[in-house]
Amino acid sequence: MTELSAATDRNRLAESAYGSDRDLAARQSLYQWQTPRRDLAGIVAEQLSGVRGHGRVVDVGCGNGRFVQRLRAARPDLSLLGLDIAPGILATVPGAVAVADVMRLPLATGSVDAALAMHMLYHVPDIPQAVRELSRVVARDGVTIVSTNSDRDKAELDDLWHRAASDVLGSGREPARFSVGARFSLEKAPAFLGEEFGRVRTIELPSTVTVHDPEPVVAYLASYRAWADQYDVPFDATVERARAIVTDRIARHGTFEVGCRAGILVCRH
Repeated sequence: MTELSAATDRNRLAESAYGSDRDLAARQSLYQWQTPRRDLAGIVAEQLSGVRGHGRVVDVGCGNGRFVQRLRAARPDLSLLGLDIAPGILATVPGAVAVADVMRLPLATGSVDAALAMHMLYHVPDIPQAVRELSRVVARDGVTIVSTNSDRDKAELDDLWHRAASDVLGSGREPARFSVGARFSLEKAPAFLGEEFGRVRTIELPSTVTVHDPEPVVAYLASYRAWADQYDVPFDATVERARAIVTDRIARHGTFEVGCRAGILVCRH
């Protein structure tokens, strides 16, 4: 299986990677130790300030509903719908939800005032088609909000995994590098989105995660178990080796730091 098909395989996504919110929640929890705190859901709510009361908002690939829940609290006047291809992860999302794929949205043309696609477009097999669908369903005066990570996001974790994998494999073997999000990074996203939207504004949100305990980092690495076969290395052994490396780093320096480079793109026709 190629890296592309591994990142976009619908069965893998629906049944393994997002069959529940366990792994996604593990990745989300890392940001508890973020400085400055980037309230992504709050920023999205601000960007929707122009959507009038009773406006229709769809969160495509809503996952465990973090944005849906925040918007329900901040903007109870909006009509919200959460969509995801994984039925299991929708089980805990309150309100109106449906199983659907961004490649063919079950929505009429121009039927929503805003669409969200948060950290998910790198999971679709045909990104231009997904962008066309988002553009199609949003009204001409509406807004589409997309989020993703930079190519430089969490480089320390990539280096940590590579070192741990190298230690596990031993000399003479180079561990494979695999990135779920590289296809639609913050650097690549404007070109994709610009094909359908006349205005694309990028808001960069750099931050640093500083932990004093190895467990949040270990949980983050372990959350990619659904793609274990893509790393070509004993997954559990590599996670445990990474735990040892981080534990030693914290013992010597007091902390382990991870540079986060995320952002959102605000798109209008």
